[in-house]
Amino acid sequence: MKILLAACNAKYIHSNLAVYNLKSCAGKYSPQVVIKEYTINQIRDEILKDIYLEQPDVICFSCYIWNVSFVKELVPDLKKILPDADFWAGGPEVSYDAEKFLRSNPAFSGVMVGEGEETFQELAGHYIEGKPENLKEIRGVAFRNEDKVPDIVHTGWRELMDLSKVPFAYQDLKEFKNRIIYYESSRGCPFSCSYCLSSIDKKLRFRDIELVKKELQFFIDNKVPQVKFVDRTFNCKHDHAMTIWRYITEHDNGVTNFHFEISADLLREEELALMKTMRPGLIQLEIGVQSTNPQTIRAIRRTMDFQKLKGIVDQIHSFGNIHQHLDLIAGLPYEGYESFHKSFCDVYALHPEQFQLGFLKVLKGSHMMEMTEEYKILYKDREPYEVLSTAWLTYGEILRLKMVESMVEVYYNSGQFKNTLVFLEGYFEDPFRMYEALGRFYEKRGYSEISHSRMRRYEILMEFAGEHGEIPLEKLSDVMLLDLYLRENLKSRPAFASDQKPYERTIWTYRKEKKIPKTAHIEVFRDGKITLFDYTDRDPLTNNARLTDITDEVNKNYGNV
Repeated sequence: MKILLAACNAKYIHSNLAVYNLKSCAGKYSPQVVIKEYTINQIRDEILKDIYLEQPDVICFSCYIWNVSFVKELVPDLKKILPDADFWAGGPEVSYDAEKFLRSNPAFSGVMVGEGEETFQELAGHYIEGKPENLKEIRGVAFRNEDKVPDIVHTGWRELMDLSKVPFAYQDLKEFKNRIIYYESSRGCPFSCSYCLSSIDKKLRFRDIELVKKELQFFIDNKVPQVKFVDRTFNCKHDHAMTIWRYITEHDNGVTNFHFEISADLLREEELALMKTMRPGLIQLEIGVQSTNPQTIRAIRRTMDFQKLKGIVDQIHSFGNIHQHLDLIAGLPYEGYESFHKSFCDVYALHPEQFQLGFLKVLKGSHMMEMTEEYKILYKDREPYEVLSTAWLTYGEILRLKMVESMVEVYYNSGQFKNTLVFLEGYFEDPFRMYEALGRFYEKRGYSEISHSRMRRYEILMEFAGEHGEIPLEKLSDVMLLDLYLRENLKSRPAFASDQKPYERTIWTYRKEKKIPKTAHIEVFRDGKITLFDYTDRDPLTNNARLTDITDEVNKNYGNV
């Protein structure tokens, strides 16, 4: 008897903590449980072949909004080539309407509802040694009751488990090379955000802190590049968060980065004081702002003091050692186009390293689903159930916001255009209007559907600026050149770069006498400033080369350039 746990991830770099937790909880049945991870971008025939060659008796798929359609299309063909196998689904995308899912997908035998660790252990016992003999004895499953009434049996949701009883999921890290490790120190959420499924589970549970320390040390000892905590609001319990942050600070290996999703306005001075001492790049913080409209915040049942959040984000930014990722959601109640415009500018002014613009997803089981009629929310029938319009936002306005999102992703979140964007923003009413205009320019030129190289993105910005007569192109070209050389020592200079031939002899002499390696670059800008780019000393947050202004030194000792 072989049970296969299958995960279909969004990207290769991701891993699926759920299937590893299930296997770790299988106990004596674990040797007969196999894990297979795929991606939704893989050719289906490759996955069919791989699963077929395993010849499993039971196949369990972990289902989320990003993969459920892929899974539903895959399983009917798997059933044809493995007709005697039973297929099970689990995860948030199938838990809240398990009966409906089974009626719509006849290839599946059953659904594991809600938390799956203890349920899976009993399910494995049922298949491997017939204990329990009847699926009705297992809490937390829905399954087909063949040729009987009712046609589907649902045994109800299982009681939430003690998180400390889940065995550590990671033993051999070889299969996680070049992939993100996900880790869980708590489950549930104290908040009631109407768009989120975590708000349904009000029983907030924490893993035993001594277990957590031991497991974090395993990651540290193995120099895992990144550990991403999946805790919904990591810092909702001060002592728990402080203990973990203090531990990873004291045991820092100089390599591992830890990612946390937090509520910034809950941070205390003690936590901020510790953060200030951390190695640059030790932690990164994801902070969900979602909106700065007070009426919207109340409607979605969030608790947030934006002014307090702003002060804390600014304070963390001043430390210069922590990557911050801030989120907004478009399509929330009472948030029209101009309200979102304001929310955008409020958050953009905080200068996060990453600024994510998301769109409301109306999830099964969420309070937002219940409010769709009142808020006149229209959303896609198919996952990810993304908003199409609301009482405050038209579909046409959502399309405009999609272009703003695309421009922010390409130009802001890449981190490759930082100085260029600051320069361009000065010629627009505000940053939102700049991205809006850039998006319109992309659409007008037909650039939206084309994949562009990094250099081409700069050239497009020059074209864009050329349509705005007040933008000085020579100054813009120097700022773009600064951004380009910050990231890499270019093999060939862009067409818009200034001519360096008049300065070649002086710079060559300086390089020779100062023993500047070829790996460094020296640029003479149009305003006369001479800058040394050192690629052996990079900023751990931005990956930019260290800059040194050598203008006075060169002009004094080697003649004015």
